[in-house]
Amino acid sequence: MTYSENLWLFFLLVSGIIIVPGMDMVFVLASSLSGGRKAGLSATFGIMAGGLIHTLYAALGVGMLLHFAPKLFNVLLVLGAVYVAYIGWRLFRSSIVVDAVDSLDRRGLVTRFRQGALTSLMNPKAYLFMLAVFPQFLRPEFGPLWRQTIVMLLMIWVTQLAVYGGLALAAARSRDALIGNPAATRFIGRAAGVLLVAIAVVTVWKGWGSV
Repeated sequence: MTYSENLWLFFLLVSGIIIVPGMDMVFVLASSLSGGRKAGLSATFGIMAGGLIHTLYAALGVGMLLHFAPKLFNVLLVLGAVYVAYIGWRLFRSSIVVDAVDSLDRRGLVTRFRQGALTSLMNPKAYLFMLAVFPQFLRPEFGPLWRQTIVMLLMIWVTQLAVYGGLALAAARSRDALIGNPAATRFIGRAAGVLLVAIAVVTVWKGWGSV
């Protein structure tokens, strides 16, 4: 697998996760509805800041593994792929809906930023997901790990900004679309589930034994 192909797979995987309605999306939506677009964007930037912490600890863990126990990399690769496939299967079988969003008190933009960061950092699934993802895409044959980490972090940020920022800028319309059309959210979840399972299979097939 070339580096470009690796990045494309990573982008598809991250996009599939971010577009599925979850606690981050609901928080941005609620912030936009109660505090306006600036509040929604502040919440988005807070979630992006939390993503920075997730990315750093995941990259550090992969780097330590490759340094001290490179033979365990393939084991972690398979376990991570199994976890990603499990998420995909759960998404495919689930009926994802976004319930009505309760209004939030109007607060400062700094508060919304801090709340967005905490929302991201307090999500235990995010930690598990990052540990599952990075061993599959952060690979020594593609150059320095720090450079790969920066590229992948930027891809995460761009995707989060496009999805959550776009939601914040069109909060009212997005709210009606998500809450009033549960079939659309179910379709998003199932499509993302199929995507995750496919990527899990491809990453194990392409990545096994390359370390």
